[in-house]
Amino acid sequence: MAVIDPVISEAPLRRRTQWQRGLRYLRALMKEPDATANALDLQFALGGRDLEAGFQHMLRDPGGRLLLAERPDLLAVVSDRARLAAMPPQSVGRALLDYFDRFGFDPASLVALWREVQDRWEREEGEPRVDPARAWFGERSLLLHDLFHVLSGYDADQVGEASLLGFSLGQLPGRVNRLLTLGASLEVMRVLGVAWLPYVYTAWRRGRRAVWLYALPWEELLARPLAAVREEANLEAPERVHPRGVLRGRIDDLAKVRAA
Repeated sequence: MAVIDPVISEAPLRRRTQWQRGLRYLRALMKEPDATANALDLQFALGGRDLEAGFQHMLRDPGGRLLLAERPDLLAVVSDRARLAAMPPQSVGRALLDYFDRFGFDPASLVALWREVQDRWEREEGEPRVDPARAWFGERSLLLHDLFHVLSGYDADQVGEASLLGFSLGQLPGRVNRLLTLGASLEVMRVLGVAWLPYVYTAWRRGRRAVWLYALPWEELLARPLAAVREEANLEAPERVHPRGVLRGRIDDLAKVRAA
C-alpha cells in the first residue's frame, strides 16, 4: 500500500455549509449555465462535504492512495497540445484534444479560475480551506470533468452537460451534484417531459457501474485506445446504451427532435 505523506490529514475536514450563498449561486447558474465561476463558487459554498467524501474515497482506494502519494501533474499533461497530438489515433488523448478544439476549452484557464475562486474564499475566511493534498484532489477532479465528457460520449453542450451530470452523480454522489442534476433535468423535462428520465437514468447507471474513474492513472492512460480504456473501466460505449442516439445540442432544440 502506498505511503501517504505524513503532513496529509486523513481525518475528515469539516467546512461550514453556506446555504443562502450557495442557493444564490445555483439560481445564477441556472440562468446562465456557461458561467463557470458561479459553478465553482457553488462548490465552495455547498460542496465541502462532497470534496471530502471524494478525498476519503481516494484514501480507501489502493490506486487512489498511490496517486495521493505521488500527486502527478495531470494539468501539465492535458495542457501539452503537442503531446496529445502525438498520441495514436483513436486514443483517449487524441479524443481529448479534439474535444478541446471543438468546444474551445483550455484546461489551464479552468484551473486558473479555480485557484482564483479558492484564493478569494480563503481571503474572505482568513484561512486555507484545504490542505495541499485536498487541493490537488480538487484540481484533478475538475480536470477529470473534461475526460468524463470524452469517456462518456456526452458533448459539452447544454444537453450533454445535463447528461454528464447524471453520469457524474453515479461516480461521486454529493449535495452539489444532486442539486445540479435535478436543476438540469427539470430544464430538459420542460421540453421532453418524463421521456428524459430513462435517458438520464441510463447516464447515471453508466457512471455507477463503471470503475471509480477518479483513482485511475490518467497520465498513463491517455495514450491508450479509447475503446480499450472504456472496456477496462466497465464503461459501455454510448451508442450501445443509447441505441436511439446520444442527445446533443441546446435544450430548446430537443423540441425539434421530439417532433421528428
